[in-house]
Amino acid sequence: MTKVISVKFKEGGRAYYFDPDNKEYNVGDKVIVETANGNAFGFVSKSAHEVEDGNIVGELKKALRVATEKDLERLEENIKKQQDAFKICEEKIAEHKLEMKLVEVEYNFDATKITFFFTADGRVDFRELVRDLAATFHTRIELRQIGVRDEARMLGGVGICGQPYCCKQFLDDFQPVSIKMAKEQGLSLNPTKISGSCGRLMCCLKYEQNSYEHLISITPGIGAVVKSPDGIGTVIDCNLITGNLIVKPNEGEGAPYKIHRSAVKQISRAKKGGNKAKEVLPKELEELESK
Repeated sequence: MTKVISVKFKEGGRAYYFDPDNKEYNVGDKVIVETANGNAFGFVSKSAHEVEDGNIVGELKKALRVATEKDLERLEENIKKQQDAFKICEEKIAEHKLEMKLVEVEYNFDATKITFFFTADGRVDFRELVRDLAATFHTRIELRQIGVRDEARMLGGVGICGQPYCCKQFLDDFQPVSIKMAKEQGLSLNPTKISGSCGRLMCCLKYEQNSYEHLISITPGIGAVVKSPDGIGTVIDCNLITGNLIVKPNEGEGAPYKIHRSAVKQISRAKKGGNKAKEVLPKELEELESK
């Protein structure tokens, strides 16, 4: 076991482990930490605690100190520089006629490196742009291409649920999300209703998927033959959440009836796709799954 503190560099960003170096840090403390790219500014998201050695990836860097007034002043200066660098870079991109969209500019704490984050539909030859920027700022320059989901996380916003984006608030990593999840949850396959502002499938489709998979495994699907106290019948509708089935008797002229899944015994499985949405999959949905 190793004693660490958890530090985040951005609100909603991933937390990283650092060695407290026998110093005491509290949640919310603004700190200066050592990283592979030099010193960095962050805030403590979890005070000293122990973690398994296997959870530590690479060399454990040290938390150097609680941020001083001078550190905070430097941070403010870097933020102003970032705003100016953003405008300059946009002008340079236009000059070089590059098909790319600048998303964010980030100075490292020591201002010895500037990272420009951008999105683009394909690969971009930005070598001339890098040389131009290096000659302008006289420091190390890095251009990093990111995906549209990363762009949404950086910029933030409010989702259709009325809450700030999950990726901005608490998601550490993006999990794979598929059209299959939307179909199994009985959601409309309208791209505008199941995609986020980033243009990809909403991350929240993943949250309840395990529960839906369990319910599907214990619920006879549409087309399944079941035996109930009223005889043998075929499921013509089902509600995964309530567990209620609509069963049509196989013999006689009896009317379909509602019964709970716990009161029936499945004789044969549903036809393939019995529990899935019946809507035709639009071509537009294929792009939603790509990252």
